[in-house]
Amino acid sequence: MNLTHYLEASAQKFPEKIAVRYEGQTITYGQLNAACNCLAAGLKQMGLAEQDCCALMMPNSIHAITAYYALAKIGAVVVPINFLYREHELKYIFSDSRPKAFIGAEPYLEEIHNVLKTSEETSIRLAKGVSDSTEFTDLDAAYASETDFSTYPADDSETLNILYTSGTTGVPKGVMLTHGNLASEARILAEMRGKLDPEAVVIGVLPLYHVYGITSVLNVSMYLGLTIELFMQFEPEKVIEIIEKEKQTILFAVPTMYNRLIQIASKNPPKRSSLKFGISGGASLPVEFLHRFENLFKTRIYEGYGLTEAPVCVENPYGGLTKPGSIGLPIPEFSTKIVDPNGKEVRQDYAGELLIKGPGVMKGYLNRPEETKETIKAGWLFTGDIARMDEDGYIYIVDRKKDLIIRGGYNVYPREIEEVMYQIPDILETAVVGIPHEDLGEEVAAVVVLKEEARIDEKAIQKYVKERVAPYKYPRIIHIAKDPLPKSGTGKILKKAIRKQYSKPGKAEK
Repeated sequence: MNLTHYLEASAQKFPEKIAVRYEGQTITYGQLNAACNCLAAGLKQMGLAEQDCCALMMPNSIHAITAYYALAKIGAVVVPINFLYREHELKYIFSDSRPKAFIGAEPYLEEIHNVLKTSEETSIRLAKGVSDSTEFTDLDAAYASETDFSTYPADDSETLNILYTSGTTGVPKGVMLTHGNLASEARILAEMRGKLDPEAVVIGVLPLYHVYGITSVLNVSMYLGLTIELFMQFEPEKVIEIIEKEKQTILFAVPTMYNRLIQIASKNPPKRSSLKFGISGGASLPVEFLHRFENLFKTRIYEGYGLTEAPVCVENPYGGLTKPGSIGLPIPEFSTKIVDPNGKEVRQDYAGELLIKGPGVMKGYLNRPEETKETIKAGWLFTGDIARMDEDGYIYIVDRKKDLIIRGGYNVYPREIEEVMYQIPDILETAVVGIPHEDLGEEVAAVVVLKEEARIDEKAIQKYVKERVAPYKYPRIIHIAKDPLPKSGTGKILKKAIRKQYSKPGKAEK
C-alpha cells in the first residue's frame, strides 16, 4: 500500500477541513491532496520515476509536506535531509544515496552548491523561493496544471524513505524504511491512543526531516485527519499560546523541548491548558522533567521509545498505567526482549541489550549488507540500547551501549547519574560522559549548564551526587559550561561532541 492512501482517504472524508496551519497560511485536506497530485504530475513530466531517489532538504512548511507526499505518490524514494547540514555532511549523503532529484529552499542553498557541482546524477534541481537562478528551477514552476494523478501502487516492501542516522557513534548510515513500515506505524499509533476529538490540533514542533516528526506529527495526523499547527522551529512562547488558545491539543516533543517549556511556564504559568496529552521521545526523559511538566500543564506525558531503524516501538500505554522513568510496553504488533552478549534472555530487572521485532523495523541499511546482517537477526533488531524489564513487563532504558562508562572495571550508566543531577533545582541541563583516564581507563565527567539565577558551584554539585550514588559512580570532573550543550536538529544532546571537547587524559583521583 502506498503511504499516501491515508492522505487521500482524509481528503475524501474531510475535504474542507484544515490539514495544516503555518505562519498565517492554511491548506485543507482537499487542497493538500490536489497540490500533491499537481506536483507529482510535474515531477513525473521532468523524468522522476518510481524508486528514483530525491533529496528533500527543506525546513518545516506546507511546501515541504506537499513535496514529501508528491514524491510518495510517484513511488520515488525520499531522502529527508537537515537543511542546516554543511557541505561535508551533504557530500557523504549524496555519494551514498546518489539522488536523481534535489528539492530545497532559500535561504538554505549555500552549502549544497559545491555538492551539486560534482553530483552529475542529480539532474532535477528544484528550490522554493529562487529567482533568476541558473542552477535551480523554482519549485512553483514544477507544479502541473492537472489535479488528477494515478498514485503508484507501491508494494509494502518498497523503500519510501532513506533517513541517515546522526552519526553520533560513527559514520551515518542510510536507514531504508518502506511504505509498509511507515503505513503500519501510522495506523498502529493512531489507533492505540484512543478516540481523539476530531478538532484536536497537533502541535508540530518536530523537524519533518526526522523520523519522529515524519511518523508521529505527519503520518499519524494524515491517518486521523487532524489539523497540524506547524512551526518552522521550536518557539516555546508560541507553543504555550497555542496550548492556551485551542480547545484540545497534542504535543509530540523531545526532552529538551519539554525542559524549555517548563522554564517558561515556571515563571509565567499558562492561563489554561488544552493539552490532552504529550508524547516524549527521541531521548530519555528525566523523571524530574515529567513531574514538573505534568504539574504545570495539568496533563500527562507518555514516554515512548523508537529509533530511526524502528520509528516507534515501545510506549507507556495511553489511558493505562504509566511508570515514570519507563519507556513503557511494546506497542501493538511489536515484541521486545532483553538479552546478554551471547543472545540469551536475561532475568527480570537484569540489564541487557534491547531487541525489537515488528512491522516498523527497517528494511536495512543502504549499501551496507553486512551491517544490516549484524543489526537484524532472525527478524530481531539489535538496538544498541541497554535496558531492563520489571515484573509488569515495563521497559527501562539504562543507557546507550556505546555510552556505557567503564571506570576501573566498574560499569557506570550516565543516565542514572544524570537523573540524580536533574534533581538539583539549579541545573538546566547536563550530560555525563566517560573520558580517557591513564589508570582507570575512563573517568566519569559531567558538563552542566545552570539556570540564570543559579549560584551553585562544582563542589556542591559533586557533593550532592556523591551522597546519592556508589563511590565509583559520582563525577570526579564537573565543568560548568556557559553555552548550551551541543544538540542535534531534534534537540538530542550530542555526547560524541562533548566527549571530543573534554577528553583530555588524566590521572587517578582517590
